[in-house]
Amino acid sequence: MLTLAIIKPDAVKRGLAGKILAHLEAAGFVVRAARLVKLSTAQAEAFYEVHRERPFYRSLVTFMTSGPGLSLALERDDAVAHLRDVIGATDPAEAKPGTVRKLYAESKERNAIHASDSPETAAREVAFFFPEGELRDLRGSR
Repeated sequence: MLTLAIIKPDAVKRGLAGKILAHLEAAGFVVRAARLVKLSTAQAEAFYEVHRERPFYRSLVTFMTSGPGLSLALERDDAVAHLRDVIGATDPAEAKPGTVRKLYAESKERNAIHASDSPETAAREVAFFFPEGELRDLRGSR
């Protein structure tokens, strides 16, 4: 199963992308595609459309367009649920010890990483960043 993660601009700027990626790989994820991308305002608005009516929407779009993020298509069994466990709660103060957000997030908004929240969302989000032909099957190369 595939899911999407984005190492957010705050973590990329702080030089944490490699540490976070290593953490995800140690948790059993295989990177099927990766892209360093600086979202335009229109792209961020489209990606976070589901949150348009929420009070944090505009600040989220501004934050996600503030610098490059590292988009990742990740694979493993039960990828969506497992990734949510590995990254921890949105608010790092509530995240369990050893999770990505407990280790690397600065705040609830600057929380280092995005992860898809359902298999349906994961399919849409992976397709947003990676056309089908860009996904690599690396399982045979290990």
